[in-house]
Amino acid sequence: MRFYLLILTMLFLTQIIFSQSKIESDIESSLVNAKKGVYYALSNLQGKKAKFEKSLIADDKLIAKVKVSKELNGIKIESTGFSQTNELSIVLYRSSESLIKDGYIKKGDLESYSEEE
Repeated sequence: MRFYLLILTMLFLTQIIFSQSKIESDIESSLVNAKKGVYYALSNLQGKKAKFEKSLIADDKLIAKVKVSKELNGIKIESTGFSQTNELSIVLYRSSESLIKDGYIKKGDLESYSEEE
């Protein structure tokens, strides 16, 4: 009897561990896609618009939605990564000084953004 109880307990624990591993994998895939959105936004800051949105698509699948808006003394990037039925959002604030220091923009670029879309 104890043997069967031990086997049932082991099967139950194995199932829980497998489920947690699957969730972790799904989160990781969504995070990777959200990061792709952040990298896209940072590499496309040279425009003159105060706001822009972009959907990133690969292999006929939506992988990320990116929103970039000018904020006081910097920018705000919102990136939502998708993987199967999961979505994960990242909100990133970067100051003008850090963007200039890291080479994403030139001095004075953020001040010259227009409100036109």
